[in-house]
Amino acid sequence: MALQLGDVAPDFEADTTEGRIKFHDWIDGSWAVLFSHPKDFTPICTTELGYMASIKPEFDRRGVKIIGLSVDPVDRHADWAKDIEETQGTAPNYPIISDADFNVSKLYDMLPADTSGDPLSRTPADNQTVRNVFVIGPDKKVKLLLAYPMTTGRNFDEVLRVVDSLQLTAKHKVGTPAQWQQGDKVIISGSVSNDQAKEIFGDWEEPKPYIRIVPQPQD
Repeated sequence: MALQLGDVAPDFEADTTEGRIKFHDWIDGSWAVLFSHPKDFTPICTTELGYMASIKPEFDRRGVKIIGLSVDPVDRHADWAKDIEETQGTAPNYPIISDADFNVSKLYDMLPADTSGDPLSRTPADNQTVRNVFVIGPDKKVKLLLAYPMTTGRNFDEVLRVVDSLQLTAKHKVGTPAQWQQGDKVIISGSVSNDQAKEIFGDWEEPKPYIRIVPQPQD
């Protein structure tokens, strides 16, 4: 069965550019973003790794750990990091997993279970399904799962926006409407009765009986 929202993110051990890790221990009660790449030195992925490095302080501020993955040996990751810095202006400042044995890609349903062989003999097209973003909560459960095609660079500003929503809604009984940004009004959760809502939030806007809009709760 494919990995779904709410599932526990599979644990694994792997070599990274910052040493060997056990994934659940590495998360260590934080939020985490795992984003995967089909092969080192692919041009769109190069731009993504550089941009993620440039906005990592925003994830740090939210208590979110960042980790990349590529289906290549770890020594190639080091060479790729130099190329990323040269072309994008910022080298990766987070670990990048070496998934040369395809273990993580198979655990996370990005490659078929029977995938094997030399990763260096595989082309990006062979690994094209390894283009995912997973947001994982402190409870080790998958909170967001995005899959991107080879030709489209990922929008990590959107991942930040979703993290803001996930962290807010994990703490308060609210949901976030379309196009929501940090500080915008929110919708009271449907699981909260009107009496409970008045006690928690006070009065609210009511465009329709089933939409109850209030200012974003403060921490």
